Amino acid sequence: MRTFNRYITLDYLVIFLSALGLITFVMTVGALVKAVDLMARGISPELIIKFFFQNIPYILSFSMPISTLFAALLLFGRLSTDSEISAMKSCGVSLWRLAAPLILLSLLFTGICIYINSEIAPVAKYANKQLLRSAGVEEPINLLEEGRFINDFPGLMIYVGRKNGNIVKDVVAYELNKDGGIKRSVRAKQGELEADNAARLLTVKLYDVHIETPDAADPHDVSKTTYVNAEYYPIKLDFNKILEEKAPTVKNGHLRMEQLIDRIRHVKRDLPMLSAEELAIHKMRLVVEANQRISLAVGCFTFMLIGIPLGVKSHRKETSIGMVISLGIVFGYYIFIVIAKALADYPELHPNLILWIPLVITQLTGLWLIKRSS
Repeated sequence: MRTFNRYITLDYLVIFLSALGLITFVMTVGALVKAVDLMARGISPELIIKFFFQNIPYILSFSMPISTLFAALLLFGRLSTDSEISAMKSCGVSLWRLAAPLILLSLLFTGICIYINSEIAPVAKYANKQLLRSAGVEEPINLLEEGRFINDFPGLMIYVGRKNGNIVKDVVAYELNKDGGIKRSVRAKQGELEADNAARLLTVKLYDVHIETPDAADPHDVSKTTYVNAEYYPIKLDFNKILEEKAPTVKNGHLRMEQLIDRIRHVKRDLPMLSAEELAIHKMRLVVEANQRISLAVGCFTFMLIGIPLGVKSHRKETSIGMVISLGIVFGYYIFIVIAKALADYPELHPNLILWIPLVITQLTGLWLIKRSS
């Protein structure tokens, strides 16, 4: 039986590594396009190569689960077509026994993927951001991060709840006096970013604005605070000093898992100026990020469970049928990721749990199909 296990495992690894190389290469197209753009801007080849390879850990978090599924479909489809599975069953070897070494292997892949998603990929993504900053190609519009207070500007602190391209929502800005006290607070439901890349100047055009101005002599007396509503209020941000002096800001996706968990636990400490509702939204974004990393890794185990029985039933040698089935399953799963991230601003819906729905359903279906095929 050891010889058989070795045969199945080695055969699977050959297909898996081939698929991993191919799928990873295909998914690096975006990095290749960016690398060409950097080359056109006169960036040195050494930095471009570094930028390209630092994208690979993040891509592996997606390509490893896909490759796990594709290799399982292809291997067991071929074994089924060649009647090897039927021959083994006639010798008293069940599908569970055939699949056991590969299921254990998928658990190993899951562990590797968790480590990549938790430690390597976030660090590599932040390193690429630093690389772009040092090369002078970071655009001002990318420096206004969502979900955190930015206090790098003299006399100003600004927070953006959500950013989609050049559209921002739930903006909070505090104009500060020389002592660091709040001179004026500005809140807007939405706004628009207008960047002057040459001058490194960013104008935040705010709409539907609510302005609160505390009394200069007695700022703690709320009764003396002036309240004004305005349709439009512009804020100009000069990023020259930030680009020259400050390190890139750390986004949720740049945090290692330990740092991410720490922020989840101490979100109120880190963002004391936010309201309870805004804190809940910010915390949920962190929770969704953490769950996404783990769920992507668990996809290796999940896709192995469903790939084995589907491969047996496909009865095809061609790689095309395996690729089509793989893409269909993966596409269905990643739709849930998109939905969960879109609902991160609605904590009451628990979008973090949405990430696990397709995994649980797929695992149960895979176990049932393997049992039925046995």
